[in-house]
Amino acid sequence: MSKIRADHVFTSESVSEGHPDKVCDQISDAILDACMAQDPRSRVACETLTTTNLVVNAGEITCAGWDKVDPESVARQVVRDIGYDREELMFNADSFEYINRLHGQSPDISQGVTEGEGLFNEQGAGDQGMMFGYASNATKELMPAPIAYSHRLLYELQKIRKAGTIPYLRPDSKSQVSILHIDGKPKSIETVVISHQTDDVSLEQIRADLIKICKDVLAPTGLLKADTEYYINPTGKFVIGGPHGDAGVTGRKIIVDTYGGVGSHGGGAFSGKDPSKVDRSAAYYSRYAAKNIVAADLADKCEIQVAYAIGVPKPLSINVETYGTGKMDDHLIEEVLKAGDIFDFRPSALIADLGLLAPNGWNYLDSAAYGHFGRPQFPWEKTDKVDVLREALNL
Repeated sequence: MSKIRADHVFTSESVSEGHPDKVCDQISDAILDACMAQDPRSRVACETLTTTNLVVNAGEITCAGWDKVDPESVARQVVRDIGYDREELMFNADSFEYINRLHGQSPDISQGVTEGEGLFNEQGAGDQGMMFGYASNATKELMPAPIAYSHRLLYELQKIRKAGTIPYLRPDSKSQVSILHIDGKPKSIETVVISHQTDDVSLEQIRADLIKICKDVLAPTGLLKADTEYYINPTGKFVIGGPHGDAGVTGRKIIVDTYGGVGSHGGGAFSGKDPSKVDRSAAYYSRYAAKNIVAADLADKCEIQVAYAIGVPKPLSINVETYGTGKMDDHLIEEVLKAGDIFDFRPSALIADLGLLAPNGWNYLDSAAYGHFGRPQFPWEKTDKVDVLREALNL
């Protein structure tokens, strides 16, 4: 596995809830939430497409209360909550065309995933593939600094936009933060990029307002420099945006959703998928394990890979990589994970461990913008295994 050199500049980006791909992720996850409210064991694979004043849903859904779910109303509410509520945006919650092509899940898939069916008489993985979880002590949320700070910028801008503090802001935006690392640790923020959709106002005003916000958000990190560079709407104008500016599709921001390009990615998206899809649930569980390993001071950085075969309950492999920062050999940590006593990576076990069928104080829609990791409301962000990990490893 490749190592990132000790001294380097690393860049990550985030996109706002109004970005067209994120609009799609949120609609897909809101439909998932609506299904699970009717039937916690719903099977959902919901895709969304958006373009100029159009929303299309397609995919496979099996839900005992499906007749009580109105995906069109769900989609309109999501779009309205984001802030697309004016005809001038060319994407309006009250007037977009809606097309529904959702249908039931294949029974061939269902028999391998449903407990008591299939070859193993136990819930198997919803698909083959490999998933990764990552954690780093670079930030308080145990996330890589570039993605953590990119998310913070857009989350603050979203609050400002919705409060009306800067009335010319529109929903679509992107951020990018480049950070110099020395000896593997964040040293300074070299560059900040914000591209934010706005009303047609002067670029000078936009740049003055948004640079101030960038400094307010990032100053507490202690990484800003006098010569940190800021690129605000660097094309000179960003008025046409959202689904009218670019078509959106569910699952197209997998690096924004995870670790900003730090570590590895198995390629599977999250949104619109119920927890039987290990693309989502096992990635969450791998983050849970990696975060506890770093929180237990077993390593400064940790990446976990887990792999599955469709319909098979037991993971095919579990791999631990600490990039040379581990306080012990990686295989010792790996053996603890494989034992299954502290972290059980079988689909039914990890779903139960994280309470993924009965969200308490959160929902899947919450995760669909500003990152699936690093935010404390989600159960995979708990660090409740620290003591038992240290005990298992004789620390």
